[in-house]
Amino acid sequence: MVIFVPSNNILTNFTNMTQEQVLEALKNVQEPDLGKDLVTLNMIRDIEIEGNRVSFTVVLTTPACPMKEHMGNACKNAIKLLVSKEAEVQVNFTSNTSSNRKGNDSVLPGVKNIIAVVSGKGGVGKSTVAANFALALAQGGAKVGLMDADIYGPSVPIMFGVRGERPMMTEVNGKGVIAPMEKYGIKFMSIGLLVNEKDAIVWRGPMASSAIRQFVTDVAWGDLDYLVIDMPPGTGDIHLTLVQTVPVTGAIVVTTPQDIALADAKKAVAMFGQIQIKVPIIGLVENMAYFTPAELPENKYYIFGKEGGKRLAEEFDLTFLGQIPLVQSIREGGDNGTPIMAGNETVTKKAFEEFTAMAVRSIATRNASAPVTEVVQTAI
Repeated sequence: MVIFVPSNNILTNFTNMTQEQVLEALKNVQEPDLGKDLVTLNMIRDIEIEGNRVSFTVVLTTPACPMKEHMGNACKNAIKLLVSKEAEVQVNFTSNTSSNRKGNDSVLPGVKNIIAVVSGKGGVGKSTVAANFALALAQGGAKVGLMDADIYGPSVPIMFGVRGERPMMTEVNGKGVIAPMEKYGIKFMSIGLLVNEKDAIVWRGPMASSAIRQFVTDVAWGDLDYLVIDMPPGTGDIHLTLVQTVPVTGAIVVTTPQDIALADAKKAVAMFGQIQIKVPIIGLVENMAYFTPAELPENKYYIFGKEGGKRLAEEFDLTFLGQIPLVQSIREGGDNGTPIMAGNETVTKKAFEEFTAMAVRSIATRNASAPVTEVVQTAI
């Protein structure tokens, strides 16, 4: 991936820099996902020059940008090669998370991106992926919320160690709403925080759909870069309610490598691709891709098959977001209320970080190229 494309006009001895020369040099630094240079994208701010010292700010499309360090180095190289080899370059970063929503949206107006995490069947680790994805985004500097929309099998209270706790009420614009709980740097809400975990939620589809709408309208989510929604498995009422209630930026599909999971994952892909729905697929992630024992971290055992998710992504021309290994610490973290991204384990954290980096890039690309995100109008 080319980030810095030098021109033939290389200056090595000129030290009286001007803003025009700095901008001209930075035109050779490309934003790797959007395919245009930083100046054209209006990502350069606050250029200050004093002698051979120059500083400026690069406005990233997300605080969780995985290419930040590479872009900073490319900027420095461009100025040293194209303006002055004596230049002392300081690159600062800020972010304005990209969004593709209408400016007059009344639903969740402070949320820039709404990401649905879906699976064709249960048991593939969708909730684990959603929770750790949200945490990885927050650790990258983003403001993140996690909505547990899996009404019949809520897992967030257990995974975040808040079993038995209840959210508080607050007032927003004169209206009483639920204040989402906060832990590990993210806001989260789940039906499991409102009912006794021993009670079965025996609701017909319209009741479950009504609960999802309340999680959108009656929870004080505030300003967020990303709202990650952990959807129930399958394709049904709640999925339709969501896309008809909020403008979903895109969906991340979770699968395991085995054929039976892949068959159901295809249905999830097909649902969001229907002409009546047409929600973009951000990409596909393969969970439980291989087993790695703690005592043999370099060994990989493909218990559920090998690279089935990768093949499925290729079949449907989807972005393959990565592989998450099957390790004991993931299960332990989910059970004891410390998700893997909030702990000290390194191998699986790295896998989640790489997956999140790919997802962030795919979201930014989607926002730059796809039509405006809107609520789906469908009679399904």
